[in-house]
Amino acid sequence: MTAERVLNGRYEVLHLIGRGGMADVHLGRDIRLGRSVAIKVLRKDLARDPLFQSRFRREAQAVAGLNNPNIVAVYDTGEEEIPDRPDHEVRVPFIVMEYVEGRTLRDLVRSGELNEQDAVRYLAGVLSALEYSHRAGIVHRDIKPANVMVTPEGRVKVMDFGIARAMADSAATMTQTQAVVGTAQYLSPEQARGETVDARSDLYSAGCLLYELVAGRPPFVGDSPVSVAYQHVREEPKPASSFNPQVSPALDSVLAKALAKDREDRFQDAVSFAAALEDARRGKVFSDTGSLPTQALATVEPATRMVPAAALPLPAEEDGSPATRTLEKVPSSGASPLASLSQREEDLLPAPGEDHDDGAHRNSHRRAWIVVWVLAALLVVLAAGYALLYTVGRSEPEAPPRIEVPAVASMTEADGVATLYEADLIPIVEERFHATTEAGLIIDSDPAAGAQVEAKSRVTISISKGPANIAVPEGLASLTESSAREALEAVGLKGGEISETPSPDVPQGRVVSTDPKSGQSVPAGSAVNLVLSNGRVSVPQLIGLPQAEAAAALAGPAVKLPFRVEFAEDKDAAPGTVLEQSAPAASEVNQGTEIVLTVSRAPVPVEEPTPEPSAPETETETETETETSPPGSGKPSDKPKPNDP
Repeated sequence: MTAERVLNGRYEVLHLIGRGGMADVHLGRDIRLGRSVAIKVLRKDLARDPLFQSRFRREAQAVAGLNNPNIVAVYDTGEEEIPDRPDHEVRVPFIVMEYVEGRTLRDLVRSGELNEQDAVRYLAGVLSALEYSHRAGIVHRDIKPANVMVTPEGRVKVMDFGIARAMADSAATMTQTQAVVGTAQYLSPEQARGETVDARSDLYSAGCLLYELVAGRPPFVGDSPVSVAYQHVREEPKPASSFNPQVSPALDSVLAKALAKDREDRFQDAVSFAAALEDARRGKVFSDTGSLPTQALATVEPATRMVPAAALPLPAEEDGSPATRTLEKVPSSGASPLASLSQREEDLLPAPGEDHDDGAHRNSHRRAWIVVWVLAALLVVLAAGYALLYTVGRSEPEAPPRIEVPAVASMTEADGVATLYEADLIPIVEERFHATTEAGLIIDSDPAAGAQVEAKSRVTISISKGPANIAVPEGLASLTESSAREALEAVGLKGGEISETPSPDVPQGRVVSTDPKSGQSVPAGSAVNLVLSNGRVSVPQLIGLPQAEAAAALAGPAVKLPFRVEFAEDKDAAPGTVLEQSAPAASEVNQGTEIVLTVSRAPVPVEEPTPEPSAPETETETETETETSPPGSGKPSDKPKPNDP
């Protein structure tokens, strides 16, 4: 694709903005409406396969009918004829889509910016898109964080509806007889078993997506796609709250339902999934019989019962009568001990008719003892309180268990993330340039290896993007476009614009040169433009050259065309000069085309017959010619003849 190419006379193709296993995505401009669009074009090397062509067209037409605010809109579809082999063109289908600016959920998960509320809100947008597409009879089959965009305004946009990523990275994609059935970390059990998929398969993948949004990792991780697929079929995922304690029990219950192995046990449609998420947001735990409030599940009947204080016996008074009468007057509202004592003191006053002196003496004695006991009780309470405060102040809370940060430097990103998860830590991934660490490997971690941290702590790992300046790799010449792009991406560069040029020996569609040239140092992440062979040769100007020089020009490294020589007489041209060439100068011909050169040669001399003796009649004729020749013509007839007197 070049920036000057216009599809259907309407869509101008600009620079490349993305590349998948099946198609390239370019930024484009709708000339008619003056708006930016994204143009997805089936890769040229796959366009020769009728299977990929028919699949791309069929699914593009199906998705073009979807019209939902949570789905990337498809505006138009079409085909373009692109030169393939000599005298042959291939029809390449393309899709014109809505251009969306924003970040993918994959980027947001890696940055650690999501909380439970955001995760539920974003998944609600995904479920809205799935509910609409399922009603239209379309199953996505590849729901994952990288296929969900979040715009700067917070709107969710689901991409790649119904278009499987063929021939993608084996570490990320599971295939079956050339048909992509999903991405390993988000694969439903029936997809892993090779069974047909339906709407509930998408809902399982959506559950895996929600799990990763709240837990920071997929429900299953492994060394290979096969091991991950096996876990989807055979093993139960750990609750998301085991990786992120902030995940509520209500959300754990929804995830358990969404990730059921049997599709009959899952949510049967996106609407019921979304309703359960809304209940979870309000704190209701999901169950097959309905949503229960979290508070109701947390209520437990106490194992002990408070006994009313009035039922407890007290020591008898000095006169031997029980002291229950005083307790009966204690207010049931829970009066303080001092108020109870005051009420009891009133009951101990002498009754009418008692001797006043004896009663006063006895009451005075009792009051003294009461004061002593009250003061003693207060002292005991104060001492106990002081001791308690002293003990609490001096004692230190038990420190939580500490975990040593494992060494992950020089590991791949996948291995480092798995190692941190196994250590009960939460990895946060960032990328940066590094002069000595190979691109794709971990540079270091923060906190560093060996540091002691609490469980569930976040550990940031830095992934190397390679050196800041990278040399354009050697050996790109004669590679196919896709192979050259992969070689550039392997060293931290990317393929840029594509142009074509004549070449005498590089097959059509393969790399002739690059811009910048191989070996030149450029900033990491730079785009390298690829110049491909068009399979043709430019014919040089040969007319007027000597045959030897024309032959040397055709055999030159920029031409390399065979030729054949034909001769023709030309009295005006020097012998050996090229008079004609079969292909015009500056025209382009297919590689290996024979050029016919027409070369001049000297005219062959013709021998004149020997003249016979002249007869009298001849002399008379001569005399007649002489007579008719004009005087002074300089011809032989003007000379005097021997017989003249």
